[in-house]
Amino acid sequence: MTTPILLFLAFGALFGLATYSRRHLFSEGTTARRNVASDPLDTRLMWTLICSCLWPLMIVTGTYSALRRARINSRRR
Repeated sequence: MTTPILLFLAFGALFGLATYSRRHLFSEGTTARRNVASDPLDTRLMWTLICSCLWPLMIVTGTYSALRRARINSRRR
């Protein structure tokens, strides 16, 4: 039982490390990208910890953001 839990957390941590630079795309809809961390909780470590537990939800919100951006970009053409 411990192995699936550890794999879940490890995959989430890797997901968090891989998506840190694009974390603005995983909010409720797309937001503007901020280059400066204004909050101590807005760091790579905090993002990785959040993703280690919530990566399935992050994938869903990221997919929604990608689809929404694609639809908006197709209307602009």
